[in-house]
Amino acid sequence: MDARAGDDCRHVVIIGTGQAGFQAAASLRDNGFAGTIRLVGDEDGLPYQRPPLSKAYLAGTTDRSTLALRQAAFFTQANIDITAGRRAIAIDRTSRQVSLDDGIALPYDHLVLATGTRNRRLAVPGSDLDGVAYLRTATEGDWLRGRLAGVERVVIVGAGFIGLELTAFAAARGCAVTVLEAAARPMARALSTTMSSFFQRAHETAGVRFVFDAAVTRLIGPKGYVTAVETADGVRHAADLVLVGIGVVPNIELAADAGLATDNGIVVDAHLATDDPAISAIGDCAAFPQPFADGLRGRIESVQNAVDHARCVAARLTGAAQPYGAVPWFWSDQGPLKLQIAGLPAPHDHHVVRGDPDSRAFSVFCFRDGRLAGVESVNRPGDHMVGRRLLGTALTPAQAADPTFDLKALASARAAAA
Repeated sequence: MDARAGDDCRHVVIIGTGQAGFQAAASLRDNGFAGTIRLVGDEDGLPYQRPPLSKAYLAGTTDRSTLALRQAAFFTQANIDITAGRRAIAIDRTSRQVSLDDGIALPYDHLVLATGTRNRRLAVPGSDLDGVAYLRTATEGDWLRGRLAGVERVVIVGAGFIGLELTAFAAARGCAVTVLEAAARPMARALSTTMSSFFQRAHETAGVRFVFDAAVTRLIGPKGYVTAVETADGVRHAADLVLVGIGVVPNIELAADAGLATDNGIVVDAHLATDDPAISAIGDCAAFPQPFADGLRGRIESVQNAVDHARCVAARLTGAAQPYGAVPWFWSDQGPLKLQIAGLPAPHDHHVVRGDPDSRAFSVFCFRDGRLAGVESVNRPGDHMVGRRLLGTALTPAQAADPTFDLKALASARAAAA
């Protein structure tokens, strides 16, 4: 069977109950798939959203029930079987079966790997001390929410999106926050220098202290609980709590052990199929040819990508195959600042500013080889939405920087000509 065509596909097993796995199951049913669907995840409970964990959930303004992507009745009515709290340990590609850690083997006609990522661990002495935290699961969110209530000094290791979302939250609670970042600026991998500088100043205004080019060498805690973070220059940064956000690692072991190609992700083609046509990979774990990065293969870690990957594979399995071509977009809420990104701004060779950074509402338009590669917006959702429609067009830097130039009209003209 060529699974790209969806012929004779009656049994779909999806490994991973995050955003991508859930959406794949839901989209299969939306598209009329009548076969069996089995969702397998190593966390207990229903599939849930992760973005609120560093925002509303941490603040206590939402609870576990509102995190759920759907309530139990949805899965019953859609006839989607969920196997929660179980881990897939092996794939037998010859017999088309997935073995779980409880000894059960699940047969499949098509297997969707939505295995996601895990937090990169801080590999230094003392990293196992009490008071060293990561945030990826609701259970970790529960622990962190309780612990933050009683601390005064917080050290954040890593100035990426998750690190700075936690920074904003801790600073707003009155904690003395120090951010240790190995790069020379915050969010350096994803953002322009202009946007990085803006967020640094904004956090510093809230009382946050940044230390850049910082290499953490050990965590100190003579009584088993962390009290300081030491960097390579010998400086000790006092801490009652250490929050680590130094990136993620794709969960590729299941695929690799089955002989599938991996390269910082599970390698897939433009249809999100692996080198085994009966297996697809989607979401954060998938390394795919990115149409908005000149076809270079890579991973994208975002809700949008997970959802659109899932819809793409569901369409293929139900007879409407199309190569993946969705516009990537992201967001990060850091206190009162909502950062939205359309496209893939990094790398770029030129950028211009639209609006006034001092107003805390502006955008940065990033160009690569003369074409619009990405738009970074703070508190300007209109720029973000039009930016998603203008990616790759002949918009010039001068037009982007001109506040009187009508971006919406250009986007509408482009759509009409398409």
